Amino acid sequence: MTRLTACPDAGTVAARAAALVARELQRALAERGEAHLALSGGTTPGATYELLAAEMPAWDGVHVWFADERCVAPDDEESNYRLARETLLDRAPIDGGQVHRMEGELGPRAGAAGYAATLREHLGERPVIDTVVLGIGPDGHVASLFPGADTLDADPAELCLGVVDSPKPPPERLTLTLEVLRGARSCVLLATGVGKADAIAAMLGEPDRHVPASLLRRERLSVIVDDAAAPPPPLAS
Repeated sequence: MTRLTACPDAGTVAARAAALVARELQRALAERGEAHLALSGGTTPGATYELLAAEMPAWDGVHVWFADERCVAPDDEESNYRLARETLLDRAPIDGGQVHRMEGELGPRAGAAGYAATLREHLGERPVIDTVVLGIGPDGHVASLFPGADTLDADPAELCLGVVDSPKPPPERLTLTLEVLRGARSCVLLATGVGKADAIAAMLGEPDRHVPASLLRRERLSVIVDDAAAPPPPLAS
């Protein structure tokens, strides 16, 4: 069952999300001695990262991964890594060896192959990430998994895919597979603003390839939205 939390504004969404992610990471550290966190891009996740930097009491043993990346240089304005660096990595005492960047500048094919190899090196053939932070597009996409795309049907053995025809620029990207996202111990999906309301309503409906967010594993999913993005309450009978 998806856990849905509606907050009065975007700032409260970020605060709730940062607190939840910190709890999940601390749980993983207590249970396994290390924690694995995957980040996404976007304004709402970025605000969460700023708060998360101070929310965690210690970062020893926390590994940072990425759910997707644009095929640009790491200092490009469109880079998810740059967003994470500016909002979290430069603010928290995270050892550089525990940050695993998607090398988007290598292009879709080489970048995806390299990231899959890094995942296997650290987490084995079937990597399990403790917590994935996701945004959602107005079309219901998550990471760089877009509605109806062939990437939704990737072989379960695949871990990271190259995208060459993203419907939103830039067209070339890297993304974790749906299988990896579904295998995470928890996913935290964030949305703010009325422009995301229809996407949130659709993802809470029946699973649908045209709404990739609806394909996430719901019993492991927490959705935190502001009032503008929240689905309308059910009509009274």
